[in-house]
Amino acid sequence: MNRILPMILSVALFMEQMDSTVISTSLPAIAHDIGVGPITLKLALTSYMVALAIFIPLSGWMADRFGAKRIFRAAILVFIVGSVLCAISNSLIAFVLSRFLQGMGGAMMTPVARLVLIRGAPRSELVSAMALLTIPALVGPLAGPPLGGFITTYFSWHWIFLINVPVGIVGYVLSGIYLAEIGRRNSPPVDFLGFVLSGIAASGIVFGISVTNMAALPLAVGIASVSVGVAASLLYIFHARRHPAPVLELRLFRDGAFRAASIGSTIFCVSVGAISFLLLLLLQVGFGLNPFQSGLITFIGAVGAMTTKFLARRVLALAGFRKTLIVAAGLAAITTFANGFFTPAVPYLLMISILLIAGFARSFFFTSINVLAFADFDDADVSKAVSMSAVLQQIGLALGIALAAGILEIETSISGAPLSLDDFHIAFMLIAVANLLAAIPFLTMAENAGASVFGRRLQVCEAEATAGKSDPQSCAPARNF
Repeated sequence: MNRILPMILSVALFMEQMDSTVISTSLPAIAHDIGVGPITLKLALTSYMVALAIFIPLSGWMADRFGAKRIFRAAILVFIVGSVLCAISNSLIAFVLSRFLQGMGGAMMTPVARLVLIRGAPRSELVSAMALLTIPALVGPLAGPPLGGFITTYFSWHWIFLINVPVGIVGYVLSGIYLAEIGRRNSPPVDFLGFVLSGIAASGIVFGISVTNMAALPLAVGIASVSVGVAASLLYIFHARRHPAPVLELRLFRDGAFRAASIGSTIFCVSVGAISFLLLLLLQVGFGLNPFQSGLITFIGAVGAMTTKFLARRVLALAGFRKTLIVAAGLAAITTFANGFFTPAVPYLLMISILLIAGFARSFFFTSINVLAFADFDDADVSKAVSMSAVLQQIGLALGIALAAGILEIETSISGAPLSLDDFHIAFMLIAVANLLAAIPFLTMAENAGASVFGRRLQVCEAEATAGKSDPQSCAPARNF
């Protein structure tokens, strides 16, 4: 396999994923410079997530209509412009709008990168390619806090955004040289009403969830936003069933593997979002570490994620997607539950070992999911599947952060005391349940789901037919691989 393709795409993915978390440790410094409170500035984080939720559904249609390579490179440029505008912002409105523009670029970069990889890599090598692409998606959020703390402490918060410029330029140039032109498709006109409804639905839910625990806004704002999002979701379902080419294709859920992957990954993203929020807060509030120190500890999870690329293809070929996903979810649940016993007295070596295993398990889960969700679709449906999967994962991450914050808020309101280690311990143990729930959709999934990426779907299908476990006619689609 040509490793240049996933590595180029991973540059953009790393930049987008890291930037979504890097400013978390720099909010006080940014807020001081533009003259607002740190809590108020969290609206900038929310605006980024809302932009992702609105424009991700459109990414698949744009890639098909104008060419995936062209849209991918344009998204990098939009992200670079948004980064520069963030760095020169001197007011809350300017900063929030600049983050929104960044989110527009990020909404196109991430799903289109997956689409380019799926269409550009041979099916037999998709696992190895996706493992390389998954690493920056996991490393980015882990690298964000220590990098943001280091830059803010020793340089200036402006460089958090300015470093995107050279990285983005490198990605833009290399993608122009090495990415193959992926032919445009005769896509129907854009589903404008569906785009509006899906945008209101996704952004309403994401915004409402994100601000539910934000003291700067009344609780009623979050509840109303979520309610509008849910209502728009129901209207979209009604619309999509009658539209010949909806912006988000609901018929994709008829595919058992995609349905299981979508449900499982959304639930798993809830736990990932919650853990990233809780772990850094535990180390800073509970242990008294500074942002840079806490970020260095959590970064060990990235090392675990990196090991996946050496093992993913072999493990999935031997065990299959079903068993691998169930085991990965179970291992993630065990390590998350173990976080509930972290105290300053726990040796750092033991703590780091647990976080290393956790990063390994999460990387295996996401590598498997990102292949399984698209393995059995033809090229005509891949872009639609990528868009749908990206939207659901974004909602899951936002829900996870809100859930973690809500658990801590309930615990402190009951105890009437400031945050304590016990509050974090209970939260981790509750979030571990989400890891276990993520395994449920795969319990009834077919053993040979996704086997086509290893060229053995036909072999498994015919073996089952010979044993009388399936209809021989059901093996016909497998012969096309």
